[in-house]
Amino acid sequence: MITFITSLRHPQNSADYGRVESLLADTLASIARQTSDDFAVLVVGNRRPAFDLPRQTHFVEVDFDPPTTHAGAQTGMSAVIWDKGTKLGIGLAAARAFDPDYVMFVDADDFVHRDIAAYVHDHAGSPGWVIRRGWMYSRSRNAYALRRRLFRVCGTSFILPFEAYAVPDDLLVTSSQDEVADALGDDALQHVVGEHRYALEWWQKRGRELDTLPFAGAVYHVDTGENHSGSMLLGPGLPHGPQLLDDFGIASSKDRWASRWSAYGPPAFKPDLRPRRPFFLKPATSELPRSRSL
Repeated sequence: MITFITSLRHPQNSADYGRVESLLADTLASIARQTSDDFAVLVVGNRRPAFDLPRQTHFVEVDFDPPTTHAGAQTGMSAVIWDKGTKLGIGLAAARAFDPDYVMFVDADDFVHRDIAAYVHDHAGSPGWVIRRGWMYSRSRNAYALRRRLFRVCGTSFILPFEAYAVPDDLLVTSSQDEVADALGDDALQHVVGEHRYALEWWQKRGRELDTLPFAGAVYHVDTGENHSGSMLLGPGLPHGPQLLDDFGIASSKDRWASRWSAYGPPAFKPDLRPRRPFFLKPATSELPRSRSL
């Protein structure tokens, strides 16, 4: 059995919270299309979504302060890790009620393959999986592109045994953020709960060699206006294809000709003016806020 866990940012740290909830609704609809019923979904956030939750989906409310006074979507990594990591930690505490074999963190605007729950059910005993091959998708362009190292850019990329997180019995859904950080440890919070870029190496250093999921298991949704990273799909892509709908529940946002124009035409060559840090240049570990306003 697998439990999917996602978190919602604080309403204050959003450009448009209605948009945040709309993106979440699409993510949850994607998860709910699982071909196996051997799953549960947990959403952790400050405010219950305004829409009805799909099947097997449960909301866990927290009363955490905003991690920063910044009112927009891009708040800086330490704030993201603190808010997201502690909320996912509460999700791990809540997951105990479902006695999951595996858990998968899902970013609240991404999409997951409909066969993940079935595959996990059929391959019990695995040390976990990393999604190396997946898709980057832009709804604004209605285009997508293959990413062979999805786990470097997308948080929806790891499936781990629940026991791997060593969740202590005294971590409760009512725990404070400091208590979550103390229970999981700052190191885990910064590398495998609130962040993902170097999670594969983190697990390897602790003796856990993850299997590779043998299919494209996730779609990284960019160009949303609410990405923490502000990521974009740059360069030529593929116009929306039926596999996006069949495997992930992503409907086309444009007609066929408009999709081709967005995928191959001038929109594909919009310059990215913000320089990117190469994945192999690991940033210095940042200090977590821990109950202090930023």
